[in-house]
Amino acid sequence: MWKRGEVFWQWADPTLHHRTHDETLDCGNCIDVQVRLSRTGATQMFIGVYAKEGQALFEEAFDNCPGDTMSRALVWGVAKAKEVAVFKQGYDAQHSQ
Repeated sequence: MWKRGEVFWQWADPTLHHRTHDETLDCGNCIDVQVRLSRTGATQMFIGVYAKEGQALFEEAFDNCPGDTMSRALVWGVAKAKEVAVFKQGYDAQHSQ
């Protein structure tokens, strides 16, 4: 179970149509990327990276992804989430010694 941070709760709106990609990576971190269309038609995105224990390592929300479809934003968001998750894994490993 993920422990959502403030960024997610400020972004969340279950009434809007959205698509989600969640995945557990080899390093044990989990990613959650959600894209949606705002009421005005703007593509919006949420990126979350969570430790295997559930705590939020990184959360970021975008109110507008100009020129991106939901599909394109989702692909970009998944790539960014994976990059952040791998960086966090390496950073944490280096600084826990």
